[in-house]
Amino acid sequence: MHVLELEGVDVRVVGKALLDGIDWQVGYGDHWAVLGPNGAGKTTLLSLAGAVRHPSEGTVKVLGHPLGRVDVRELRRHIGLVASSQRLIDEELMEQEGATAHTVVLTGHTGTSAPLWDRYGDVERDRAHRLLADLGCKELAERPFRVCSQGERARIRVARALMADPAVLLLDEPFAGLDLPAREDLITAVEELATTRPVLTTVMVTHHLEEVPATTTHAMLMRDAGVLAAGPVDDVLTPANLSDCFGRSLHVDRVDGRWYARAARP
Repeated sequence: MHVLELEGVDVRVVGKALLDGIDWQVGYGDHWAVLGPNGAGKTTLLSLAGAVRHPSEGTVKVLGHPLGRVDVRELRRHIGLVASSQRLIDEELMEQEGATAHTVVLTGHTGTSAPLWDRYGDVERDRAHRLLADLGCKELAERPFRVCSQGERARIRVARALMADPAVLLLDEPFAGLDLPAREDLITAVEELATTRPVLTTVMVTHHLEEVPATTTHAMLMRDAGVLAAGPVDDVLTPANLSDCFGRSLHVDRVDGRWYARAARP
């Protein structure tokens, strides 16, 4: 059984194809990077993987369950989602009570935008502290979330997504708005997850090759709502494939397990 299985999947909105003929399988313990230009269909693909939307055509199975034949609310309990645009907690509550990073992580246990205090015991509180420590932000536990930096918030979001011990972690452009030190801190945290949680499956959507963690096992390149290439990362992230994907001749280098791309000059 696979974590994700897509077969012949189309997604259309008002006659426009957001995804066209997608076939994709993700195994347990895989770490995927999905890259492509704006409008390629990356976020739409992730919305299917997260059981947020259904396909117009084709079959999508998440954790072995076909979408359309399963209670997606229960299914989402086993899926961690991280996106810079996420609304994690009630904004008014944040202002009035100064919700801390620890509180934000706790809400991941209930999947709510506001804390449900009667649902959190010592076990959940201790787990939230451990996850903050695992993500390199133990010292932020009592800091109000609203005053945390963008980079700190990004790692807190990952800790929150892990609170329910998901089978798969989906990361939708988690580096958006981060400066270089914050980006590197988050990449390091994601790479460490691959070591400390070997059965956790991850799928990361990004525009930038430089953001792909060294622990990535598989990659998909998307363009014009379709899949240009998919498979083991070394077979996919080649200069030829990346040049086709982004429509520009590229040089690609790999240093210490990380990839870097630059335009080829005449």
